[in-house]
Amino acid sequence: MKFVSWNVNGLRACLGKGFEEFFNQVDADVFCLQETKLQPEQVEISFPGYTQYFNSAIKKGYSGTAVFCKKEPISVCFDLCMDKHNDEGRVITIEYEDYYLITVYTPNSKKELARLDYRMEWEEDFRSYVMGLDQKKPVIICGDLNVAHKEIDIKNPKSNLRNAGFTMEEREKMTMLLDSGFLDTFRYKYPDKIDAYTWWSYMFHAREKNVGWRIDYFLTSERLKDRIVDSTIHMEVMGSDHCPVELIIK
Repeated sequence: MKFVSWNVNGLRACLGKGFEEFFNQVDADVFCLQETKLQPEQVEISFPGYTQYFNSAIKKGYSGTAVFCKKEPISVCFDLCMDKHNDEGRVITIEYEDYYLITVYTPNSKKELARLDYRMEWEEDFRSYVMGLDQKKPVIICGDLNVAHKEIDIKNPKSNLRNAGFTMEEREKMTMLLDSGFLDTFRYKYPDKIDAYTWWSYMFHAREKNVGWRIDYFLTSERLKDRIVDSTIHMEVMGSDHCPVELIIK
């Protein structure tokens, strides 16, 4: 099974920058998107052989997730079933016979950490949600988790210590999630690989210089680790300030 996840930073814009070509080329069984920034009626997109699901924010042009899957799921669930988290279209969960797959766009803590308190609430509620699913069957989590977990996951750790996405609070919540029975598949396969990033600022030629952050992930329940074939980053793929990530399991 091949899974792909990509924060497209606006699906309509990405469609004009090679999205369809990559989608067809990679031929994923499940293809997940974050930050679609649209309502479903605002785009006409159809890939033969795929069923599609969109979860959009109430606020137009903001946030949003989507899933394209070859095999129709047993069930599909949107959001976290908590009113305080249900307005921004950040989560889609699809269920198959032997696993759940969750695509998530984790809230950004924003400049001056204006939304850090909400982010901490989100992290606790999201962890509770996935742990509940994990008691039923294994879970695969993919998406933009908006945190560089370790210093190896960011080009300039020292100068970013109190910036959104690299605060100790956010990193500790990621550690708590992993300690709850999940693993970071990329680090499981490539524990020491450096300069492997998934997001780059549009400023200062950051992508050309590879001054980036690894904030897009595939996590899985620990008990799936023997089924992991590979976990890769498509750093060569343009079209967004993020690049796609891929997981193959047997």
